[in-house]
Amino acid sequence: MDTHPQQAFLARLEQALADGSFAKLTFSKPRETADDLARVTARAVTLKGGDGVSFVYRHDTRDVTKNATHAQARQWAAELLDGRFDHGHLHTAHEQIQIKIGKKGRAVLIASAASAVAQSCADHDRVKHRYLDPALPFLAALGVTTPQGAIVPAMARKWKQINKFIEVLDQAVASSSLRGAEALSVVDFGSGKGYLTFAMHHHLRHTLGLHAHVTGVELRQDMVDLCQAVVASLGLEGLTFERGDVRTVTPAAADVVIALHACDTATDHAMHLGVRARAQIIMCSPCCHKELRPQLLSPHPLRPLLKHGVHLGQQAEMLTDGLRAMVLDACGYEAKVFEFVALEHTNKNKMILAVKRPTSPPAQAIWRQIDELKDFYGVRRQCLETLLRAAQPSTQAGADSTDAAPGPG
Repeated sequence: MDTHPQQAFLARLEQALADGSFAKLTFSKPRETADDLARVTARAVTLKGGDGVSFVYRHDTRDVTKNATHAQARQWAAELLDGRFDHGHLHTAHEQIQIKIGKKGRAVLIASAASAVAQSCADHDRVKHRYLDPALPFLAALGVTTPQGAIVPAMARKWKQINKFIEVLDQAVASSSLRGAEALSVVDFGSGKGYLTFAMHHHLRHTLGLHAHVTGVELRQDMVDLCQAVVASLGLEGLTFERGDVRTVTPAAADVVIALHACDTATDHAMHLGVRARAQIIMCSPCCHKELRPQLLSPHPLRPLLKHGVHLGQQAEMLTDGLRAMVLDACGYEAKVFEFVALEHTNKNKMILAVKRPTSPPAQAIWRQIDELKDFYGVRRQCLETLLRAAQPSTQAGADSTDAAPGPG
């Protein structure tokens, strides 16, 4: 075979990997082989040890994903061109290079200007895939991926949720005082099968390099046993699971408090625990907003709108989570309410994220706004506020200023 075009193609690939202009690589038109490998695609990813390349081997009935360093990527590309495929197509930010190998082994190299979307595709892939590597052993142990690192089709939505959660957590840590912490403790209430708990543990310890101890708290003993078995089988340090819930487990320390899909006022109890523990990050995904709905009045001029049950339910949900965020603001946090993942992936898609402020601004104005909203809607009791008022001395001691503690009733 004419090796000069092949070496030139691989040299272009090596250069693109080195200067960061690499976008995508594909191999097609397979030669006659004993297996059913039909196509290989590769794109840039960020791995634990630095920049890398993710290869997807597409067979007739399955996909296999393998991650490579830059040196390995060149070697794998050479092997694919040498005996498996007749066409290779390299996309960089500056150009497109194709290699075509004929039946007699004669190779032709064709170069052209880059497509307008090449660089944006590269950037998109880096952002999309930088948080978790699908080849991580815990993902296979929990049934998210196959032993070969391919996403199980039925778990595709869960995979998106896990990655989005880690993205939110990563940004929260970066904006908090935990960014340079020597050690931190994390409590995940309602950890279930542990998908997010394991992912969080890996990201904090191995991606961010923090000495984190993560505890998953779950009422179902079978889930606790399952997760503990995975921890033991993989030899993971700094990760434990125990039976209980937010009302029965009080951790000795909690820098990060998480409660996803905690039913009704369990979300408020988790937030209260986070505030009293002086947690730097509180992450909650509320569920089952039952407390405020029976209390709500339909004040003028909203009465014609709220006579519809669906609107009343939406209003109760918005008011509940809005008040929760305002209470956290008043307690010295910067709270945000946003869509966690798209509705197509889950109908429980709202996230309340609160990051402790370095200093707390005067909070009395926020408490007045809370009281005004409660008066307008006829709300007599909101669980988080009630819990904080009941524990006012402890709460005030943990605040950055006396203004951060709940105001008078």
